[in-house]
Amino acid sequence: MDALYHLRIDSPVGPLLISGTTTHITAVSFTDNPEDVFHEAPPLLLECAQQLFEYFAGDRKSFDLPLSQPGSEFQHRVWDQLLKIPYGQTITYLQLAKRINNVKSIRAVGTTNGKNAIAIIVPCHRVVGANGVLTGYAGGLWRKRWLLDHEGGDLFKGMR
Repeated sequence: MDALYHLRIDSPVGPLLISGTTTHITAVSFTDNPEDVFHEAPPLLLECAQQLFEYFAGDRKSFDLPLSQPGSEFQHRVWDQLLKIPYGQTITYLQLAKRINNVKSIRAVGTTNGKNAIAIIVPCHRVVGANGVLTGYAGGLWRKRWLLDHEGGDLFKGMR
């Protein structure tokens, strides 16, 4: 089993904690803990940090990183669909449920969206409530709004 490493970086939406092994990114999470400072990180975590810096600078619209987060087959189907939402677009929870061919799973889709451990890279912030209403976000709604504004997104663009 690979060792787990952590790297804390500053970003426009506050400090981010990147976690991973030498082969996979396992989490990108928001942190307010100033003690989350780590000194050694493998090249993959440094590459992840670089790609996030490029995203925040407006120079990157998609990520090219090996990802791994534990979850059920259902959760992985939802997270895989999140990766297909284009930069600057949003979809609703109902549309996400339809994309996995299970319209009755809308609540489970919402719960799974909230359990996504790889914020920003697996763009759960691009999922909104009906009619573009911003709903819960693990990092706080202000961060979700910031990320959507940063992407220049029309809340209704992908929902038509």
